[in-house]
Amino acid sequence: MSDNAGTARGAPGMSRGQADDVPLTVKDRHAAIHTEIRQRICLLDYPPGAQLSEVTLAEEFGTSRTPIRRVLARLEEEGLVQSVHGVGTLVTDADITELQQEYRLRVELTALTGRLDPVMPGEAFLDRLQSLIDRATEMTRTGTPRSFTELDMDVFQTLLDLTENDPLRQILERLYYKTKRLWLVRAIKAELDLKEEYRIFLHELEAIQIALHSGDLEAVAQLQRAHISMSFNRLLRHRD
Repeated sequence: MSDNAGTARGAPGMSRGQADDVPLTVKDRHAAIHTEIRQRICLLDYPPGAQLSEVTLAEEFGTSRTPIRRVLARLEEEGLVQSVHGVGTLVTDADITELQQEYRLRVELTALTGRLDPVMPGEAFLDRLQSLIDRATEMTRTGTPRSFTELDMDVFQTLLDLTENDPLRQILERLYYKTKRLWLVRAIKAELDLKEEYRIFLHELEAIQIALHSGDLEAVAQLQRAHISMSFNRLLRHRD
């Protein structure tokens, strides 16, 4: 990548359909880098305490340090990294005690997606959802904590398209990625019944699919809210 708009092949954070000689703006390039680094943090490829080097990242993504510095600044605003004087940029910890308020806010705001600028899905969206349900079904048989987290991120981004309220979307996205690591940390430590987690998730998606086919977007939002709330309570129970 360079700092100028142009054509990129397989830029990080891009979907497979975008990977073949797609012209990207500078904003697109920065967004792709941000998405990729954020995903690595949420998948614990960069665990809490890991140091992120501007030089190393700039070399990997084929860009100067300036866009990397901007991406890291954005991630710091989102609470995923912190800049420590004399040390550098470190990945923040994922502590359930410190993130309880963020999790509870996420629960309440999710309910608003069915009321604030809701978007009735078309056939393409329903096809995407069916694909996610198929993945969730397979997850009950062969899932791993990492593959489940990847699926959950795809589901979140898909269901976020059910509202066009940009401020709400931005806040929910920030809260989601700030709290997402909590589940994966607990799962890796074998503190959760993973088969049960996968089964519950599949049932949630199937219920959402039924609600969408009936055109009840507020029910979809309430189903998501209930799932997040119950998931958080299970995390708290295992912590205790």
